[in-house]
This record gives sequence, C-alpha cells and structure tokens, in this order.
Amino acid sequence: MYPFSIQISFSRRSTGSVETQNLTCVPEFHLVGFSEDPALQYLLSVLFLSMYLVTVLRNLLIILLIISDTHLHTPMYFFLCNLSLADMGFISTTVPKMIVDIHTHSTVISYVGCLTQMSLFLICGCMDDLILTVMAYDRFVAICHPLHYQVIMNPHRCGFWVTVSFVASLFYSLLHNLILLPVTCYKAAEISNFFCDPSQLLNLTCDNTFNHDIVMYLIGIVFGFFPISGILFSYYKIVSSILRVPSPDGKYKAFSTCGSHLLVVCLFYGSGLGIYLSASFSTSSRESAVASLMYTLVTPMLNPFIYCLRNRDIKRALQRTLNRIS
Repeated sequence: MYPFSIQISFSRRSTGSVETQNLTCVPEFHLVGFSEDPALQYLLSVLFLSMYLVTVLRNLLIILLIISDTHLHTPMYFFLCNLSLADMGFISTTVPKMIVDIHTHSTVISYVGCLTQMSLFLICGCMDDLILTVMAYDRFVAICHPLHYQVIMNPHRCGFWVTVSFVASLFYSLLHNLILLPVTCYKAAEISNFFCDPSQLLNLTCDNTFNHDIVMYLIGIVFGFFPISGILFSYYKIVSSILRVPSPDGKYKAFSTCGSHLLVVCLFYGSGLGIYLSASFSTSSRESAVASLMYTLVTPMLNPFIYCLRNRDIKRALQRTLNRIS
C-alpha cells in the first residue's frame, strides 16, 4: 500500500457473479524507474542530462540565429522558430523531472504536479503536431504557388496560424483536464511510464470508460487525423508538382527545400506510432517507458540536428554570426 492512500473496496453485482474492484484515493502517483542499480542510475542521469542540454542549446541556437539574421526572416523560419520553442517545452516537461527522480531515487509525483506535467506535455506536443502541419502547408504554397507565396504567407497570416495552433493546443489540454479533474479515485496509484502519460491516467480512472473512449476518439480525429491528412495532402501536391519539373536540378532544388521538414515529420509520427505499438503489444511497463523516451527525448534532440545539417541557410547564418563575433 502506498503512503497516505485510502483504499476502497466495493462489490458490483452482475448476472451470476459478483465483481470486486479496489479504488485508491491518493494525493500522489508513482512513476516507473528505468533501473534500481545505483551505478546504472548514475550513468543514465549523466546521459539524459547531456541529451537534454544538447537539445535545449541546439534549439536556442536556431532561435537566436533566426531572430538575429535578417536573411532568415521568412515564413518557413518563423515556423521553425516556433517549432524549436515547442520542442524545448516538450522535452522540459518530462526530462528534468526524470533526471531528478533518478538522482534522488524517488519516483513520486504529486497529484497537482502530475496534472500540471500532463497539461504542459499535451500543449507542447500538440503545438509540435500543428506547427509541423502548418510548415507542410507553407512548403506546399512555396512549391506549388511560388508567384503568390508572399501574398498568401504574409506576416499576419503566419502569426494567425501560430496563434490558432497555440489556442488549439490549450483546448486540447483543457479537454483532458475536464475529464480527469472530476475523478477522485483511481484503480491504482502507479503510472506505467516515467512521466504522467495522459493515456495511462485515463486508463486508471474508475468512471465510465465508454464516455471517455468516445471523447478520446473524437479528440484523436480532430488533433490526429486532420493534421496527418493535411500533411499527406500537402506532400501529395508537392510531389506532383516536382515531378512536372523537366530538369533534374530543378527537381532536386525544389525537393531540398522540404527534405528536412519531411524527415522531422517521419521522425515525429514514427516515434509516436512506436509508442502506440509498444503500449498495445508490450507487457512490460519498463519497455513502454523506453519507447516513450524515444518520443519525448530522442525526437526533440534530433530535430535541430536535422535542420542544421541539411539546411544551407542555417549554416550560412551561423557562419555570418561567427564572423561577426570574431
């Protein structure tokens, strides 16, 4: 029994049987740890801290380059700047807490802290999703309608799309909170992940899961199916337009402008699919936590590397900045 928990047992009578269910009213939750070996815990804390610092510093570098270099004051880099902000928030909601837990040998998180972490995680994750969709639309306009690009993707419209993405992310987080806040008792106090995973919390609730499932399916359609459909449609039109370009150099130049974005999209949704498959087929909570680590830590860490290594404008802006400093 966890400390300060209240366990309630009740019987629910059904046809020919009596089902007993235990409910736990707790002011805190217990997360999954990666290892109980002190030596391995030290190595993990150093590794995760290094990856976290690299991610934050790389994203900060991209943001500072875009702000300081006037050559990067374009819609594509405006969206990239907001994507870097979302990535920094996304990784900062889970990894610092995980590092502290490893260092202090504690996996406890308070009820308020859990809901706060979940809310920030959903806001930043949804922002990532929607900004990637807007970036796909930006590439679609740039390649398929180049003559009208400046008119369509004007500064006011770019700001509008980012604002809509942020408000939609807040609404997405609010929907989860409206489901979980009325819940007073849970089936257990242990979350099978290293952070307050929204799906794990919903599975632990004792209320009518059918209504929750309906709401979650609707949320998945609005915030999952529509963005993915928008990205797929944009790239369908982009590929169709590139195939009509007669010269190989023209095709390469057109595709190179969206290659980095396409890699980030595949990484984002691929790791998300990996979490879903791991949760569906894995019986070990630690394996699910490792899969979630790929999504919450590795993906945000690789995003700035992809944009820095494959983007000539970022490289040139970095070189100009270094020349000014020297």
